[in-house]
Amino acid sequence: MHGAAAVALPGEGLESFLDGLGLGRGPVRTVPIGEGASNLTYLLERDGARLVLRRPPPPPWPPSAHDVIREARIQLALAPLGVRVPRVLAVCEDESVLGVPFYLMEELRGSVLTERLPAAIDTVEQRRRLGDEVLDALVALHAVDWERSALQIGRPTGYLERQLRRWSGLWEVNATRELPACVQLGERLRESAPASPPSTFVHGDYRVGNLMVSDQPPARLLAILDWEMATIGDPLADLGYLVVGWSEAGAAEHPLLLTPATARRGFPTRAELIARYAERSGRDVSRIGWYQAFALWKAAVFCEAIYGRYLRGERSDPWSGSLCDGVPRLLEVAAGYL
Repeated sequence: MHGAAAVALPGEGLESFLDGLGLGRGPVRTVPIGEGASNLTYLLERDGARLVLRRPPPPPWPPSAHDVIREARIQLALAPLGVRVPRVLAVCEDESVLGVPFYLMEELRGSVLTERLPAAIDTVEQRRRLGDEVLDALVALHAVDWERSALQIGRPTGYLERQLRRWSGLWEVNATRELPACVQLGERLRESAPASPPSTFVHGDYRVGNLMVSDQPPARLLAILDWEMATIGDPLADLGYLVVGWSEAGAAEHPLLLTPATARRGFPTRAELIARYAERSGRDVSRIGWYQAFALWKAAVFCEAIYGRYLRGERSDPWSGSLCDGVPRLLEVAAGYL
């Protein structure tokens, strides 16, 4: 997504913290990276070290939002289980260093997909390989035995019910105008909710823009990023969110199609992604239309919050302004899946 302005990082406390860890020496140069609309990410450069820092935006924060310490602990727990996550180097809960908690990760050399692929993997064969990698990494995440892990997040039952209740409440907080279609769609989703399969780890924001891929062939997925919304829940919610935001030729336009690259020849279609997931996971995907509607409905709620920030002058980018019409469009496309 198109992010808000980055926040400058105070240097002295950060340099002392890095010195204590033996991570480089001398002054730190910080460069904002990524386009996240939630937590903020920076590349740190100093003699002998290049690192990535992740921190929340300036407070105040809504309850349970922007919890970067939880995000770091999730990655630390998933790394030994074979999930492709960046290596976390340090976690700092001492707010005297930056004024907020933060964590440090290794720098990965690769690209996050947006409008185009790195030139060396921009071929039909490599696009197909990369599309399969994206889907297979999701299957692998959902196959992790969460009951045997040390990670205690979320509850194993009632995920969809909690999500429907939570996002309905968020609409009441975020709404800048009367949009009965959002309330009505939430009610339709509640009335037609499927029975969830057994719970798994879910990422909660699994989309191409949160994946880092190799710059050189063979095309491969290096890491899954942005674990802020991860929990235990219904794995098909991740699949629905991935495919409904997956650009493909002829797909209905809406503001969640943030990665035009996947519309190019070679990438699997949405139908092929769904079929591959069913084959690799063994799960019933016959109700995937509901999950796609659910993903777009949630997107409408958080996009309305972004549009509210635009109206208040906290964001000025054209994409945020376009959500005046974009949020109703998300609701319109969502309704078509039910």
